[in-house]
Amino acid sequence: MDDAVQADQIEEVVMPVLRDHGLELVDIEWRPLRPRGVLRLFVDKSGGVGIGDCERASREIGDVLDAAAIIDASYDLEVSSPGLERVLRKEREFRWAIGKRVRCWLAGGRELRGRLVAVEADQLVLEDDGDRVDLPRAGVTKARLEAEVPWPRKA
Repeated sequence: MDDAVQADQIEEVVMPVLRDHGLELVDIEWRPLRPRGVLRLFVDKSGGVGIGDCERASREIGDVLDAAAIIDASYDLEVSSPGLERVLRKEREFRWAIGKRVRCWLAGGRELRGRLVAVEADQLVLEDDGDRVDLPRAGVTKARLEAEVPWPRKA
């Protein structure tokens, strides 16, 4: 896969399959290893995605990708969940994450955590313990969800 153009082509080909399975595409990752590359598709759905969802979608996606002949190298296809601490890259992922806890790394190494309360064209807005923090989007080098695991209450 050369660049984002090819990722867009892959997305266009796999989206109908994912929709048929009630799944949404979260991210595409290409690792051009020798002798075989690895194409990873991270998918999700309301209520969470399971192994069976990934297996069924993978079989069909492999067939449509082969028929479309977008990737000319040998590769392995992996379809999986993005996980509890998924990386946020695209605008739709940030919008999906509104209301969830996130962890952001800024240029210079600073790290901030908080609940994402707004996504604007030029900034992300976090809230932590009632404090509002406006982060310039251009300064955010990486962002990911922060797993929120409910602890059982003691009786």
